[in-house]
Amino acid sequence: MLLASAVVVWEWLNEHGRWRPYSPAVSHHIEAVVRAGPRAGGSVVLGQVDSRLAPYIIDLQSMNQFRQDTGTLRPVRRNYYDPSSAPGKGVVWEWENDNGSWTPYDMEVGITIQHAYEKQHPWIDLTSIGFSYVIDFNTMGQINRQTQRQRRVRRRLDLIYPMVTGTLPKTQSWPVSPGPATSPPMSPCSCPQCVLVMSVKAAVVNGSTGPLQPPVTRKNMPPPGVVKLPPPPGSGAKPLDSTGTIRGPLKTAPSQVIRRQASSMPTGTTVGSPASPPGPNGKTGRVALATLNRSNLQRLAIAQSRVLIASGVPTVPVKNLNGSSPVNPALAGITGILMSAAGLPVCLTRPPKLVLHPPPVSKSEIKSIPGVSNTSRKTTKKQAKKGKTPEEVLKKYLQKVRHPPDEDCTICMERLTAPSGYKGPQPTVKPDLVGKLSRCGHIYHIYCLVAMYNNGNKDGSLQCPTCKTIYGVKTGTQPPGKMEYHLIPHSLPGHPDCKTIRIIYSIPPGIQGPEHPNPGKSFSARGFPRHCYLPDSEKGRKVLKLLLVAWDRRLIFAIGTSSTTGESDTVIWNEVHHKTEFGSNLTGHGYPDANYLDNVLAELAAQGISEDSTAQEKD
Repeated sequence: MLLASAVVVWEWLNEHGRWRPYSPAVSHHIEAVVRAGPRAGGSVVLGQVDSRLAPYIIDLQSMNQFRQDTGTLRPVRRNYYDPSSAPGKGVVWEWENDNGSWTPYDMEVGITIQHAYEKQHPWIDLTSIGFSYVIDFNTMGQINRQTQRQRRVRRRLDLIYPMVTGTLPKTQSWPVSPGPATSPPMSPCSCPQCVLVMSVKAAVVNGSTGPLQPPVTRKNMPPPGVVKLPPPPGSGAKPLDSTGTIRGPLKTAPSQVIRRQASSMPTGTTVGSPASPPGPNGKTGRVALATLNRSNLQRLAIAQSRVLIASGVPTVPVKNLNGSSPVNPALAGITGILMSAAGLPVCLTRPPKLVLHPPPVSKSEIKSIPGVSNTSRKTTKKQAKKGKTPEEVLKKYLQKVRHPPDEDCTICMERLTAPSGYKGPQPTVKPDLVGKLSRCGHIYHIYCLVAMYNNGNKDGSLQCPTCKTIYGVKTGTQPPGKMEYHLIPHSLPGHPDCKTIRIIYSIPPGIQGPEHPNPGKSFSARGFPRHCYLPDSEKGRKVLKLLLVAWDRRLIFAIGTSSTTGESDTVIWNEVHHKTEFGSNLTGHGYPDANYLDNVLAELAAQGISEDSTAQEKD
């Protein structure tokens, strides 16, 4: 026991063996449940304080985080830090990831950075704590010592983590026991979950053919009901296995699907848990539902059934001997818990891994694309053609209508037989003139069409507001940048018979021009360079050639508000979808996708780009 004053930070163990902090708000929420004692139920539903964490439950008895849609278990711990350090002052240090959002550093890293910042050091080298980075406080940047790649960092203020004073235990169990006295046996619970668990367990035990084996005993194991906190990184103990997957007594199959067979191990044998020391091979045992007692299973099942059925988390496959089918995630989690506890054959598949980039490729392996000239091109800001007024431009696409039909102009919503209802800056044409677009035949007030043209890019083109037919060559407002394209010797999922076309877009931040939403104001460019992928097939090369036309016409990107981060005045995609995942399709921006090439051809056609466009560009 330690007599001290400290801030409490709740942390979880990620797949890389690093302890990641929950936010101050989430830590306050967990701490409130801990302090409420047994009456709070022993489980913490994280979605109650942060909607992004809706799939997660923390079981305080076993000190595990349970993800209900995948069945993944990860250890959690209640860690203590000096009140004068970063978490005690509400200071959070974060780095900018490739998506333009901000990720907090591990707590020990953030504390180290804050300490150097308070000492007014110009920079801090993180090599001493195991990271090959330098933080430059003058530029507020993170520099990779090996690749020299730079990222932005920031220091922001948040809530102060919860404070505790007095006697602090080195290991934390829940609830904190006042002494070593044993409590009387707990009366059987009559809730449906427990009745089912216990009845199935009894059936398995009574039906076993051999004698029950005594549990495997281990040295230095904590007494029942007490869970030791895993040691922090760097303390000499090896980290827990990084997968955090629900595991029964059997070994993992090559497909990484976790299977439990009732006959694979005698009932009562225990396997590795978060509190287990390293085994003979030096590896720490994985988290297993078999190590959770009836109370822990009950809490997880009840918490799931209480709050997760309507959580909206995508369904997951629950596999058994008779096949698989998608079910509600809450039912999937409860089914996995109950059947796993009973030793029945069931498994929850591991969550798939996001694969954004291909394996490393050397310069000698990168090849040019047959039939496509060069391997890169730049685009600069192109001004609209001078010397033609809007009226002169539109005259090429219109036919005057002397006797307009008695119907509405779909721009101003006034009758075509009446003058235009447009109330903006006055064009130099009469408000009662009516014209018909030559190709599609839709009819409007010429006055309205001129006003619409003046409010657009004024590039000499016109798009019918009804059917979207494009007259002339449509161009966009994409900022200056560079587009690179080449072949790499790897195949995309769904396209095993061909190599891959990799496209790399690079756009730097800058100042908005007169064609942009806020002329004269700076704009950001997050996540560049952006890597995109096409199969090196006949249709894939066709798409590439049309994307090159779209790039030259400044139609791939625009400046606006990001639908992902909500940031305004930033570079965004402009209605032509790209595949940015190389080896997976978790976000919908990867492969396999049988319809993608046809869909992107349709999107390019909507921008006025087709096979005829490549011939126009050559002319």
